[in-house]
Amino acid sequence: MNSPAPEDTVHPIPPRTLTVAYTGGEERRGPITMGQANMIRCILRDDPTHINIHDVWPVPGGTSLEAVTDALRALAVRHEGLRTIFPHPPGTAPVDQVVAAEGTFTVTVLDHTELPGDPAEYAESVARAARAGRFALEREFPVRITLLTVAGQPAYVALAFSHAVADGSAMAILREEFAELLAGKELPDLASLPPVDLAAVEASPAGLRKSEASLRYWERIIRTGPQEMFAEPRGRRPGTDEEARQLTLRSRRGGRALAGTARRTGHPEATVLMAAWCALVAHRAGQDSCVTAVPSANRFHPRVARSVTTTSQDALLHLDVRVETFDALVARTWGAVLNAYRHSQFDSVRLWEMIGRVTAERGSHFGRDVVFNDVSALPAPLLGTDAEDRDGAEHELAWGPPQALPTRLLAFTYRTAPQLHISLWAAPSLFTPEEAEGFLSGLVLLLEAAAAGDVPMDALAGVTGVRPAERGPEWLRVDGCWVSPDAVRETLGRAVGGLPVHVTGEPGPDGTADGTYGTGATDGTDGTDGTDGPAGGAPGAEPHLTAYIARGETPLTPEEAHRALTALIPAAGSGVLAPRRYVLVTDPPADPDRSDAWRRLKTIDEGTGRGRQV
Repeated sequence: MNSPAPEDTVHPIPPRTLTVAYTGGEERRGPITMGQANMIRCILRDDPTHINIHDVWPVPGGTSLEAVTDALRALAVRHEGLRTIFPHPPGTAPVDQVVAAEGTFTVTVLDHTELPGDPAEYAESVARAARAGRFALEREFPVRITLLTVAGQPAYVALAFSHAVADGSAMAILREEFAELLAGKELPDLASLPPVDLAAVEASPAGLRKSEASLRYWERIIRTGPQEMFAEPRGRRPGTDEEARQLTLRSRRGGRALAGTARRTGHPEATVLMAAWCALVAHRAGQDSCVTAVPSANRFHPRVARSVTTTSQDALLHLDVRVETFDALVARTWGAVLNAYRHSQFDSVRLWEMIGRVTAERGSHFGRDVVFNDVSALPAPLLGTDAEDRDGAEHELAWGPPQALPTRLLAFTYRTAPQLHISLWAAPSLFTPEEAEGFLSGLVLLLEAAAAGDVPMDALAGVTGVRPAERGPEWLRVDGCWVSPDAVRETLGRAVGGLPVHVTGEPGPDGTADGTYGTGATDGTDGTDGTDGPAGGAPGAEPHLTAYIARGETPLTPEEAHRALTALIPAAGSGVLAPRRYVLVTDPPADPDRSDAWRRLKTIDEGTGRGRQV
């Protein structure tokens, strides 16, 4: 299936379709790779406009149509991933891949008397439109190709790829090789493994040990880290996609500052940039640590560095930002990033089974809130249009088109020199346009300050102009997460069919026995001001939540209450974490807003509601 240009574009010349035959490859069959399994899971589940990917390849002037199709044919023969299908019965997920020795693919030719508007942006729109429609994994050539020509002369190739056979790095490799073929250059022998061979390495004893270690690493973070970075009153869960406009920073100031900080600290630019990103994200979110996915991290080994396949398995970085200065954070970032990279190969099915099990036990929903994808080191950075040639911008912010955002904050770093070139998609529910612009500008300000000298971490607001999230006094830090007891109460009430519910914070091991937090409360409530909210806390006295449920004659158990609540948490509002303890009573007290009144009631049943104690 090849998609024409967007519907609002008028072509004076009707499109035509070329069928291109290829031969000379080797027919092969084998298990799918871990990266393929990960992306196929998304392909079968997600909107194809979200999961399919696209690129635009400029064609040098004077290139013939035959030269373009010959280059495309050569790429198909050279890379097994482009000749791969994934046969599977309906209703199942593929477990094998089949590589064809020969076959055909189609090229849709859109000829114009002249290209409309900005030609590069127009080509980008054609490629993006081709993402619509799910790829038929079991039979379809995994690339949709549209050739844009002017009076028969090729100008751009607009492509949409199945994410089962390519990721951003693979597209960049193909773009580079396409340009070299058109220039008449001979491509070097392949040095990285094709997918079938990569799958064999992953299934080896060493590969399986690596996968097990990755699962253990992820489980530690899922069990102990914040479940959502942006837990605040205006936040939304990642299950609720938003449309976010692309905001692009091009800053020679940022490039100079990044280089200067790297020289001063003696750390690589990539490490410095990651530290700055995590510092600012954690600061804006009001968190003690930053959890960010790093999708391109798993191509650091030579056997996959230039493999045309998908290696899209997140590295998950969990960086504790509780240090005195930015230099100390940069030093900590180096080891944390390497540790995340080492644990980015895993069985994705088992990973999501683990996440489901652990989040049910913890009573949470892990959100892929923050994604940072640094593709600046790729041989041909994936920029989508020719706008990367604009090197002269001293500091420029430009808004682009919107796209669905299945996360809260997504950044692509395309280049770091001579300018810092980053595109950001920030959820509108969390970032106004001014706040999004301020975040990217604040990143540059932080790098400039760090280039001049070490920056105290408690000075980030003044240095960057970025303000932390605002939460009311009713929000608590519970089990490493920011939690709203009111949101938990409302969600639990819906989960148990409207039964009366009361949720309160209970003290940690250093708290006092009467339910206060070392604040001197004397009225028997949880706070110091006559209300039912904690007003402070002793050091180390992080509370946990207890839920009281007046079940009446309903045959409810703590386990049933917990299961019902965890089923709602993925779609609930921000700040919802399951209570550590459920206490069941018969009827609510006369004053249902006071915790001490609930505590005095006779307990019918109580427990964690978990299958295992946490």
